[in-house]
Amino acid sequence: MSKSLKNLDGLDPEVIDSLRSAGIRTSDRLLEATKSAKDREALSRKTGIEPRELLRFANLADKLRVKGLGAGYAELLCRVGVDTVRELKYRNPAKLAAAMREENDKRKLVRLVPTEKAVGRWVEAAKKLPPKITYR
Repeated sequence: MSKSLKNLDGLDPEVIDSLRSAGIRTSDRLLEATKSAKDREALSRKTGIEPRELLRFANLADKLRVKGLGAGYAELLCRVGVDTVRELKYRNPAKLAAAMREENDKRKLVRLVPTEKAVGRWVEAAKKLPPKITYR
């Protein structure tokens, strides 16, 4: 489900303005515009945002395709080492939920930490999603 860029954690107002000036206003549009290295290079030339940062933003937007996974959880997943949907597919829900709980205790990123059952649903949903991002 497409979200406003304002709902993506990690995008500051200057980045959002740069993306908007390039015609990107939603997470779906961001994902479409950053799906390949070539696309990220082209968008970088338009916006001045480094391709590496654009890839990070693309991965955040990609996680929003996982049913039930909101923007705050996408950022929390990054903090525990799950940067991509592809990585999420292979995670152990119990270990991942515990790591998320521990990280959130330190950083207070989300109000409600997901349960192991919710994380398990994300892992299963991630397995069913077709890949959107290429890394070369």
